[in-house]
Amino acid sequence: MGLLDTIKSLFAPSSTWMPEPRRLDPGSKEALTRSLQQLLQGERGWITFAEARQLFSTMDDEYAFGEMDDEGKRKLASFAAEQKCDVDLMPTEGRVYFVPKS
Repeated sequence: MGLLDTIKSLFAPSSTWMPEPRRLDPGSKEALTRSLQQLLQGERGWITFAEARQLFSTMDDEYAFGEMDDEGKRKLASFAAEQKCDVDLMPTEGRVYFVPKS
């Protein structure tokens, strides 16, 4: 492989490349459900932590889905189970990710 081929390979898409996670509709649980149904198997979708709090938790922003928010975590987990999705809370990103189960 020549130098030019090596440089080209650095910019070529990888076979393991995954698309950016899709922004889901957080307007209501029904809207979120419709958005989740559009995800492909293995594709990730997300809503903000604040949007998830409005849908599933009664706690303030700083406490939602934390140690003391058993009800919020239960509601979110129940919703994800109904939708046959895994849910991943990423507080540092300010996002909640959903991934359809296979």
